[in-house]
Amino acid sequence: MNIAIAVTGASGSVYAKVLLDRLQQLASQVGQVALVWSDNARTVWQHELGNEDYNNYTYRSYDKHDFMAPFASGSSSYEALIICPCSMGTLGRIAGGISNDLVTRAADVMLKERRKLICVVRETPYNLVHLRNMTTVTEAGGIICPATPSFYSKPQTIEEVAGTVIDRVLQLCGLQTGGYRWQED
Repeated sequence: MNIAIAVTGASGSVYAKVLLDRLQQLASQVGQVALVWSDNARTVWQHELGNEDYNNYTYRSYDKHDFMAPFASGSSSYEALIICPCSMGTLGRIAGGISNDLVTRAADVMLKERRKLICVVRETPYNLVHLRNMTTVTEAGGIICPATPSFYSKPQTIEEVAGTVIDRVLQLCGLQTGGYRWQED
């Protein structure tokens, strides 16, 4: 499975970090991984995580204006786009069909090709515009997976808390992540 990852400037860089780390761990299940960053994504990462570890990932990165990236076309072999975290501005542009950068173009491609689009929205509380945009993207075939962790597994660290969301996201893509399953041994 080839997966594109978009990281936007919403709070929640730990989710992006855990996602990228998990994809490295699941390398046998994943083909290509491509990255695109919004203007503010790295700045928020630096602020929240206190580092520039986003430079340590060997995945190919694309400029947000590179419409020649393979996942900007329906003819590509990319099967999923995960936007993590997904800002409400990005979600609104997707819901409005505005493909003004690679993130929103790739989302449009996933929807039109009936492929996986997973938006890990990170905002609270939601206003009515946010909810309507989530409804629009869902009705178009996307999956809204809020960055709402679970605590059944009794996570001990912030990475483990974020991992409860990321494992769910990767399972939605069809990957086998292991991890906690309710009432399953």
